[in-house]
Amino acid sequence: MSRIDESRTFVPLNIAVLTISDTRTLDDDKSGNTLVERLEGAGHRLADRAIVPDDVGMIRSKVKGWIADKGIDVVISTGGTGFTGRDVTPEAVEPLFEKRMEGFSVLFHHISIPKIGSSTIQSRATAGVAGATYIFCLPGSPGACKDAWDGILGNQLDYRHRPCNFVEIMPRLDEHLRRPKAAGATA
Repeated sequence: MSRIDESRTFVPLNIAVLTISDTRTLDDDKSGNTLVERLEGAGHRLADRAIVPDDVGMIRSKVKGWIADKGIDVVISTGGTGFTGRDVTPEAVEPLFEKRMEGFSVLFHHISIPKIGSSTIQSRATAGVAGATYIFCLPGSPGACKDAWDGILGNQLDYRHRPCNFVEIMPRLDEHLRRPKAAGATA
């Protein structure tokens, strides 16, 4: 059973929040605000925040910039994960993943079923790791953002969460980039 180990010190992370929308502004971005409130309430730092339209190039460019920024540990996006013609977040972000986090989508849908039933099938929530940065792409509703944070991210982004969490493996996310070639090996 999962629990918080109070003997461990909380480690605040630098988290960037990206809202994908053709119509939202910072004044009316309820989903983005939900994520900011939750991450700051947990003790993490908002590293950056942006709103970009439903455009593959613009989404990818923003996320790539945050992946390259060593001051950002986590990127959470909201919006663009549905099936309409303008929903392109997975297409924009998944090619950046070095490793996909298949279990994130599975767990997100599991958490959503009691709340929205079979309508959860309309979400293409996804997650992965790129450049030692965790990336989570959530649907564009405040409810989905609450569910993802409260049911998954709040615990996994807390170093005290047991039996394991994302924070404790962060120092090893880029070990493949630091590993020297084996003697005599050819590329």
